[in-house]
Amino acid sequence: MSISLQTQIPVFAKQLATSDTIVSSDSLTGCFTILYFYPKDSTSGCTTESQDFSALHDEFMAHNCQIFGVSKDSLKSHESFKTKYDMPFELISDPDETLCSLFDVMKMKNMYGKQVRGIERSTFMINPLGILIAEWRKVKVPEHAMEVLDTLKQQS
Repeated sequence: MSISLQTQIPVFAKQLATSDTIVSSDSLTGCFTILYFYPKDSTSGCTTESQDFSALHDEFMAHNCQIFGVSKDSLKSHESFKTKYDMPFELISDPDETLCSLFDVMKMKNMYGKQVRGIERSTFMINPLGILIAEWRKVKVPEHAMEVLDTLKQQS
């Protein structure tokens, strides 16, 4: 089952995140939430995207919005990535693809001429009631974080 726009986020079990944070469906209510799914820690596009969200973090917070990055990487990899780039938000490890499946971000992609299954770069905005109100799929990194912030400003 995957979620679609204007629907309530289904209940999901706890997911582990950096800084010993536990994230569940309850964590995504009470404020706006940005979930950005990215393929792999420490790759160029994923690093740039994370740095862009980090640079705008205070503005997101000013609009009552929390940010989580999500990939299948391990917590150890996430902790290194977060520390290296001084990210002010948590990264969720989703090795069993619970969140990836819920948001339907696992896709077949071409990599060096081969078909591989991986995360399609995607971002989702959830309102304080836990309802999905915006989504971006097949994200191109340049200016993306600012586009998400602009959409948030229109909502809050």
